[in-house]
Amino acid sequence: MAFIKPFKGVRPRKELAERVAALPYDVMNTEEAIEMAAGNEVSFLHISRPEIDLPQGTDIHSEEVYARGRHNLESFMAQGVLLQDETECYYVYRQKMGGMTQTGLVVCAGVDDYQSGAIKKHELTRADKEEDRVRHIDALNANDEPVFYTYRNDPVISAAVEEVASGAPLYAFVTADGVSHELWQIAEGELIETLTRRFQAIPTLYVADGHHRSAAASRVRDLRKSANPRHDGSEEYNFFLTVIFPDNEMTIMPYNRAVKDLCGRSVAEFMARLGEQFDVTPISGALSPARRHQFGMYLAGTWYQLIAREGSFNEGDAVAAMDVSILQDNLLSPVLGVRNPRTDQRIHFVGGIRGVQELERVVDSGEYQVAFSLFPTSVAELMSLADEDKIMPPKSTWFEPKLRSGLFLHLL
Repeated sequence: MAFIKPFKGVRPRKELAERVAALPYDVMNTEEAIEMAAGNEVSFLHISRPEIDLPQGTDIHSEEVYARGRHNLESFMAQGVLLQDETECYYVYRQKMGGMTQTGLVVCAGVDDYQSGAIKKHELTRADKEEDRVRHIDALNANDEPVFYTYRNDPVISAAVEEVASGAPLYAFVTADGVSHELWQIAEGELIETLTRRFQAIPTLYVADGHHRSAAASRVRDLRKSANPRHDGSEEYNFFLTVIFPDNEMTIMPYNRAVKDLCGRSVAEFMARLGEQFDVTPISGALSPARRHQFGMYLAGTWYQLIAREGSFNEGDAVAAMDVSILQDNLLSPVLGVRNPRTDQRIHFVGGIRGVQELERVVDSGEYQVAFSLFPTSVAELMSLADEDKIMPPKSTWFEPKLRSGLFLHLL
């Protein structure tokens, strides 16, 4: 079953919500964060990317950075930029982007569920990123950014959430990227109890985005448990901040690839090797694949359609039959020499929100020599693989819209 609990949310004063809200910490570098927060003393980036308030060149993994994040959070609360609700609540968070709408329930999930496997993962974590989040959460004494989870849609939960969202929101604003954000509070005890019980009938939650934050929350709990001789399992550090969306509202975009060079091959030699595993056809105009096992390739100013040949991959293996696996196993590794996409500096991953035009741009700039567009992984595919405890290749999914940070925090 899926255990969830309400919490005393820390959130912005209504008139400051739009200025506080910021993109997640991991979709930008330090320089971009500095630019985004320029002239905005209440941007949440002062908490999620606290190095922006320290001298240029400061090691972002230094104790000074984590301590500054804690200082900034305490300062925001002392100044009334952020306020804590007096009672434990759930919240409803709705985002609209173009024709897409996703409405999630903001809750605390349980570390026990994560450790037992009731919360399913589909990616491996990187040790350095996980350690960074452990130190950040522990220093803040808070989950400052939510994990993005999904579950198989339950009509009773959806109806309850929709009823809440039919009222006046606490916050409602549109960010510069055109995404609409709305937040509602659920403080009524009977509805909280109903939602809590209903989730107990749901066997599994799935990590959509936030594997490192989930793993870090688990490690922080273990650290605090070992340091607390009176630990009884009810402490707030046993729970972490989550937004849970139904699977029928989720949107996964492709995670495209670009590679710096042809691994010492000429274009003719590269194309010859390519033809061993793919049917290759030059086309006019950019290609966003419309089905599985179809790929777009941009090389030397020309777009090509690639179709994976039957027998070139194992359709009976759910991971091997993923398009990201086919591209990696049949092209990126054997032809372009990208053996480990998690660590190879020659490969660049391009979120689908940027479109295939970004692939043209990075190749035409000369920074990369070839780029590939993919068909997106489906939510059903993600959940099916997670149910089998299988791990997807890195950078298999790109979720949009991104959750805004700073609209709700959970203190440990």
